[in-house]
Amino acid sequence: MVEARDARPHGRRGRGRPARVFAITEAGRDAFVHGYDDLASSALRFLAEKAGPEAVTEFARLQVADLERRYRPLLESVPPQQRVRLLAEALSSDGYAATAGEAPAPGGGEQLCQHHCPVAHVAAEFPELCEAEVEAFARLLGTPVRRLATIAHGDGVCTTHVTPRDIAREDPPETP
Repeated sequence: MVEARDARPHGRRGRGRPARVFAITEAGRDAFVHGYDDLASSALRFLAEKAGPEAVTEFARLQVADLERRYRPLLESVPPQQRVRLLAEALSSDGYAATAGEAPAPGGGEQLCQHHCPVAHVAAEFPELCEAEVEAFARLLGTPVRRLATIAHGDGVCTTHVTPRDIAREDPPETP
């Protein structure tokens, strides 16, 4: 259900054993309830067939609108620098097993990791679900975000990079 991996070093490592991290396996993910995956996939296929791919996108946005509506008052009640951590806590309470921390990438920012996805099997076929979620995160956090990895595409976790607010506010360079 869980496998050990060597942690990727971030910065200079000192002496001692290599750090280990533990990640949930596919069998571990399968132990969670995935609530009617086949039915959901069939319904979305039907929707795409009858109403077009735009209808699937609209449906995905409608689904995350509820999450966004519930989380917005919570996130607006804290300073911006606390929002990613609070979003991770809210997602965890909804079953996503989320964590927040500093992004290891140059340029800083924060990283939001979701270690479980209740709709991963459906999202593998319909990435619009992931895309709508990322759009909602950007609105909730008030800064650009970028999805780096998804469980639906075979990664161990869904990883979202949150751009630092001071960089997000800078004007983009003019193009000649």
